[in-house]
Amino acid sequence: MEQTQLNVKQFSADSFEPLIHAERESREKIVAPSLTFLQDSWRRLKKNKGAVISLFILIAVAVIAFGSIWVSPHDPTKQNVKYINLPPKIPGVSLDGFNGTALIGGQRVDKYAQANVPEQVHFYLGTDGLGRDLLSRLLMGTRVSLIIAIIAALLDLSIGVTYGMISGMKGGKVDNVMQRVLEVLSGIPNLVVMILMLTIFEPGMTSIILAMIVTGWITMARIVRAQALKIKDQEYVMAARTLGESSSKIALKHVLPNISGVIIVQMMFSIPSAIFFEAFLGFIGLGLRPPAASLGTLLNEGYKTFRFLPHLMWAPAITLSVIMVCFNLLADGLRDAFDPKMKD
Repeated sequence: MEQTQLNVKQFSADSFEPLIHAERESREKIVAPSLTFLQDSWRRLKKNKGAVISLFILIAVAVIAFGSIWVSPHDPTKQNVKYINLPPKIPGVSLDGFNGTALIGGQRVDKYAQANVPEQVHFYLGTDGLGRDLLSRLLMGTRVSLIIAIIAALLDLSIGVTYGMISGMKGGKVDNVMQRVLEVLSGIPNLVVMILMLTIFEPGMTSIILAMIVTGWITMARIVRAQALKIKDQEYVMAARTLGESSSKIALKHVLPNISGVIIVQMMFSIPSAIFFEAFLGFIGLGLRPPAASLGTLLNEGYKTFRFLPHLMWAPAITLSVIMVCFNLLADGLRDAFDPKMKD
């Protein structure tokens, strides 16, 4: 102890230098920048490679599909009986199945030469039974399916969030009555409702969207109600209520922003579901009417000749699968980005 005290006494005042004010401030400065909720979510989303790749694939699909309104390989509705059931032909590719040849009677035959197709004319995915370019119709069908799915998802979002928010914030008897209504609606099979709607209304995009939103918003309403019930008892909501804020302002300013992540994730899951239902309706013949095309109607046309002309079904089937897988991977990534605790 004495030795320690002796060593301390050996230091003089000249051995110490005052800390500069600017240097002290720089040491206390927080180096990491402050991030908003969306910036922090995007930072976590970028770490999920599958979700990022899916996002870019979906953006590319949407840009190509909607860009085909102005730039399309061929007219998707133009029929040409001279060019019916041509196989795919890609310039510069000599691989069988993509060079315009087909196996007929055990021999490889150039179908384009038989149909007298000009050299500068190519059908990259072949043609259908009416001579229409399959690639152009696939782009048209993808665009129509995306439009139907996004509009249906937005309507589900509007109805479901409004209904669920009112039910959750009101509580009591109002909540009980509204939930009983949901139970009655959810007891009706979606497919039965859609078929009835499509048989009553004239077939088209409007009738398909209306058929989807009859019961499609129920899941969104239940999720929003559950989140509202959990958040409305938090301290900051009770403080706002004590200060005289109305229920509507509390719902819009405090509850809705805090459940926005859950709403976005649910919406991303509802889009592939809507695409699947539209494809299913088109496949069973309750979708759009010719000459309009969607992924479902293309599958309906392709499976009839699948044994002889498999490319007519493979192209829309692969496109539908890629879109649905990408939407689901992106939704999983957004769920983990908005709420990291859900990984546990």
